[in-house]
Amino acid sequence: MQDRLHILEDLNMLYIRQMALSLEDTELQRKLDHEIRMREGACKLLAACSQREQALEATKSLLLCNSRILSYMGELQRRKEAQVLEKTSRRPSDSVPPPERSPCRGRVCISDLRIPLMWKDTEYFKNKGDLHRWAVFLLLQLGEQIQDTEMVLVDRTLTDISFQNNVLFAEAGPDFELRLELYGACVEEEGALAGAPKRLATKLSSSLGRSSGKRVRASLDSAGGSGNSPILLPTPAVGGPRYHLLAHTTLTLADVQDGFRTHDLTLAGHEENPDWLPLYGSVCCRLAAQPLCMTQPTASGTLRVQQAGELQNGTLVHGVLKGTNLFCYGRSEDADTGQEPRFTVAINKETRVRAGELEQAREWPFTLSISNRYGEDEVTNTLRVESREALQNWMEALWQLFFDMSQWKHCCDEVMKIEAPAPRKPPQALAKQGSLYHEMVLSEPVASGGPGEGLLLQNNAISAEIRALLSSYYSDR
Repeated sequence: MQDRLHILEDLNMLYIRQMALSLEDTELQRKLDHEIRMREGACKLLAACSQREQALEATKSLLLCNSRILSYMGELQRRKEAQVLEKTSRRPSDSVPPPERSPCRGRVCISDLRIPLMWKDTEYFKNKGDLHRWAVFLLLQLGEQIQDTEMVLVDRTLTDISFQNNVLFAEAGPDFELRLELYGACVEEEGALAGAPKRLATKLSSSLGRSSGKRVRASLDSAGGSGNSPILLPTPAVGGPRYHLLAHTTLTLADVQDGFRTHDLTLAGHEENPDWLPLYGSVCCRLAAQPLCMTQPTASGTLRVQQAGELQNGTLVHGVLKGTNLFCYGRSEDADTGQEPRFTVAINKETRVRAGELEQAREWPFTLSISNRYGEDEVTNTLRVESREALQNWMEALWQLFFDMSQWKHCCDEVMKIEAPAPRKPPQALAKQGSLYHEMVLSEPVASGGPGEGLLLQNNAISAEIRALLSSYYSDR
């Protein structure tokens, strides 16, 4: 009977684990579907962009969506392979092995990001040579999580690239690898976009047929000669700017420090490359980590604490294990309201813990001794609990805390400060400006549609055909 119960418990545990994996897969699939829709929107936005800043932001969004899609697909594939291996390696009658102890999760935040530049003397001090500009941003990846910084325009008037964002990763383990990738696009001058109306005219003339196309081209050429092009829409097939990987590096737990620090960058380009940006070869930032064991209580309950030197039964307190301290409050409500504890028992990597039982004690017979060494002196505090189950819970919480300390290392010496990132604001160019198809509209409603439909054309005989062509393209935007 007992064997059957054990088998049933093992099967239940297996079912629960599979359900948890299924729920995680569902959430990951939802994220993947969201990024696919975002990618479609970014493609449409890129095709509709009429301003350089819009095109840069749309291309950046497209790059981010592609990166997240690849990351989510890789994670889904990894989970599916793990499920298949688990099913094929064990028979249903096999017992489920006890789960291995895992370290707690934590938060990782990177801020104060600066990348020094190394201009030539003739460019920076003497202001000679062509004034090139780059649009740059950082892509940051930790596991399947991918985030980015704002886009910054860089030229030789700047000595370093400064990103104002605080980038926070809410789910990280002590074995995290935070990859930083610097992307840049050489920004063309405004004159480089002057050919967009001409390219669109060619696209329209071939789409509308020979006779109508000639009238469109003639109308556009005549308007272009006067300096006022009647159509300013870019072609939907426009490729947009191209971002190139300029440099990258990977940061780990060893790089975490509660202060500003410099890290080496691996440069991906060279001076002969037209998209090359003169990077110094380093990135400066503050990388902080906050394990959950340092910020959230891991155990709590009623205790009798007998401090060193006391001969009585001890003080009845409400104990809360949080971080590297066991806080002892007079009442449980005091912990919730933020009151100061009566006293605190320190817990660190050198702390020794022993469990015991007082045979002659009728009440609170189970003990937990916590010993700390201060110089040559050893101080021991004895905790007494009512039941063996409570003793086991406290012992498990302490062993888990010691394991977390061994994995998170110096991040458990003290709580590092992490500031919540400020809400991201949409780029002003994208917030205020749309495609010129929506901006350059007729002042009066047209017969076939309502306000906002139609294009400003000099040849009214073909405007309906062009409206039909472009309206069908932008109908779902």
